[in-house]
Amino acid sequence: MGERNWSGSYTYGARVVHPRSVEELQTLVATQDRIRALGTRHSFTDVADSDGVLASLESLPPEVMVDEPRRSASVSGGTTFHTLAQELHRQGWALATMASLPHISVAGAVATGTHGSGRTVGSLASLVSALELVGADGEVRRVARGHPDFDGSVVNLGALGVVTKVAFDVVPSFDMWQEVWLEMPWDDVTADLDGLLSCGYSVSLFTGWTGTTLSQVWVKGLADVRPPDLHPASKASSTVHMIPGMPSSAVTTQLGVVGPWHERLPHFRPSFTPSSGAELQSEYLLPVAQAPQAIEGLRALADTFAPLLQVSEIRTVAADSLWLSGAFDTDVVALHFTWQPTWHGVYAVLPEIERLLLPLGARPHWGKCFTATRQQLSAAYPRLDDFRDLRDRTDPTRKFDNVFLGRVLDGLNPAAQA
Repeated sequence: MGERNWSGSYTYGARVVHPRSVEELQTLVATQDRIRALGTRHSFTDVADSDGVLASLESLPPEVMVDEPRRSASVSGGTTFHTLAQELHRQGWALATMASLPHISVAGAVATGTHGSGRTVGSLASLVSALELVGADGEVRRVARGHPDFDGSVVNLGALGVVTKVAFDVVPSFDMWQEVWLEMPWDDVTADLDGLLSCGYSVSLFTGWTGTTLSQVWVKGLADVRPPDLHPASKASSTVHMIPGMPSSAVTTQLGVVGPWHERLPHFRPSFTPSSGAELQSEYLLPVAQAPQAIEGLRALADTFAPLLQVSEIRTVAADSLWLSGAFDTDVVALHFTWQPTWHGVYAVLPEIERLLLPLGARPHWGKCFTATRQQLSAAYPRLDDFRDLRDRTDPTRKFDNVFLGRVLDGLNPAAQA
């Protein structure tokens, strides 16, 4: 049995090696015919696998260096966002956003377009100002903002090399609160969806798609901003988990208590298993203007997929210029699905969900489960062909290729990989 991803939903077919320095990694890359990088294993499919060798980043030194005049922080690719956030906060700095899980690695999260939530806040990748990566020849190259290849190199699916260092824009450290509101009527949600999603610095809506109410609204706000009143929903009087039956001790502090940014922006505490642990995930990001129609359609479809669902989350991400970002060139609403760990059941309902969402401009999250074809992905990601050309130019021997890239970039092996 090979090594598995964090949720146990995927077993890697390749041998995993653990270089302990960039120099050792360079030698490894230069001497392999096929190789891929492996981070904290938070993707749910074969996106990170290889028919050669997997180079784990977890043994590389977790370096964090802050350049205060440039408001930038450089960090090694295998470092988790929890480690990065702690060190930034210690030095008086912060990231403008974090994903719901602080457990994930810097390089892996950026490469797949991972994000948090915020109507005016971009994805984690949008904070990147430079990358260093080991290319197919084993040499380290740097791509910084302003370079012609930069916008194609940040969300890179591991196709351009092994990312060893990432530079992020940082801001002065700040404090936040988090409140949760319960059972908001769907009529109130849809009456002013954009207003609801804009009522805090970061807002997440949680639902099972059935019934007449949205189960939870998580609002995160800056310490000097007054929390909104979301009546007729009721404010939670005790800490709640978004998945029924899961322990509330796993989530970050709620009830309006002010605390550091890195202990409020994520949904989950780093010392606990996030979400439910045993799960699959899917996510589709679509233009803000199309979100009401998408939500109405999903509510109508709910009986077909709700039995497989643990919870669904609705978030926002601000536009950026990164070719393979789910928020490329447009502000988006992200519709996220946390599924029961039932591979065949989930992949049976995904085509119906995609028949609704893809015509509305939805883009599947690269690290999660989807069935969209190469042709559909090309329509959703208008720079996909440009990225394929960049891949061919930087990796002409396809050293970093795998089945996933063959499927999404070249239209090969169309069946999803379990």
